[in-house]
Amino acid sequence: MNQVSDRLASLSPSETLAMSQKSNELKAQGIDVINLSVGEPDFNTPDHIKEAAKKAIDDNFSFYSPVPGYMDLRKAICGKLKNENHLDFTPDQIVVSGGAKQSICNAVLSLVGKGDEVIIPAPYWVSYVEMVKLAEGTNVIVSAGIEQDFKITPEQLEAAITPKTKLLILCSPSNPTGSVYSQAELKGLADVLAKYPQVMILSDEIYEHINYVGGHQSIAQFENIRDRVVIVNGVSKGYAMTGWRIGFIAAPLWVAKACNKLQSQYTSGPCSIAQKAATAAFTGDQTCVEEMRQAFERRRKLVVDLASQIPGFKVNNPQGAFYLFPEVSYYLGKSFGDKKIESSADLAMFLLEEGHVATVGGAAFGAPNCLRFSYATSDENLIEALRRIKEVLAKLK
Repeated sequence: MNQVSDRLASLSPSETLAMSQKSNELKAQGIDVINLSVGEPDFNTPDHIKEAAKKAIDDNFSFYSPVPGYMDLRKAICGKLKNENHLDFTPDQIVVSGGAKQSICNAVLSLVGKGDEVIIPAPYWVSYVEMVKLAEGTNVIVSAGIEQDFKITPEQLEAAITPKTKLLILCSPSNPTGSVYSQAELKGLADVLAKYPQVMILSDEIYEHINYVGGHQSIAQFENIRDRVVIVNGVSKGYAMTGWRIGFIAAPLWVAKACNKLQSQYTSGPCSIAQKAATAAFTGDQTCVEEMRQAFERRRKLVVDLASQIPGFKVNNPQGAFYLFPEVSYYLGKSFGDKKIESSADLAMFLLEEGHVATVGGAAFGAPNCLRFSYATSDENLIEALRRIKEVLAKLK
């Protein structure tokens, strides 16, 4: 009998990757699909980073690396955290992994056990709830709608905390909404968390460099909770290095040791060449980061303007990342021929099949009345995609 473990059977496949696969299948049939489903910068990795990787190959960095990453990379990460975030970490508090996704999973598996509750603000990135399931924890979802810019309040957070609460997962700038918590908003959450010393905080800051509010704020800046914060970051989004697979945690020493122990048993150290490229990313010229940020900001304005002109869309003005997350309940219950739009997943499939634009339904992110668009593509693609979306939505009655 072919039967997978209960652990695997309880997991849901990634909705974002599924939509991307479907769009690629249509493309393979010769259909002109515009893919707005994947959160991936469309820029090439900057040349000085690629040169560092080529040099690493020539210098024979082809052997196993230390489990938590090369010392020069961990020192570079400490330097980045000091210079950009005014946070003090030592290299033994840094664990480098095969992407920020592994970094998050390491932390969740190291901190969460059976029956532990994990507070996850919704909308959330699709993998958080699945990782908690893997750890046999219990997801406690706290919903924040578009009317509050998709950000939870201190009152909502406090109401969700119980004696079983072990972890809060916070993502700012946010995937899927692009919302960014201000320093004052983070302080409000930190002041609540300070009352509950058993609650750890995982702060996913992978979109740190893609923000439009003049600087990143980390919840780790607050002294009253600093020793309970695990920062997750990496090079994928800010340096256009998604395929290099380098992420890291900066954490209390006991958490770093736990993640190091876990990683030693199931992947060991991350790719040696990618680490050398990441070292160049953190220590080299940062002009490329700002140039890409400016391009995303221009696209943000373009896509917000165009989406705001679509009847029935409720659109906010995201302050970071490269996503738009319109509320689309206006279209739920409508039909096109014999196709009934019962959910945002149905709507996403309708847009793919009729408009040849790939988006992702909001249910996967804990927000069933929304759609996620990634605007990490060219202006021309965005203009054409939003034109198609507006045109096909007009067919729904």
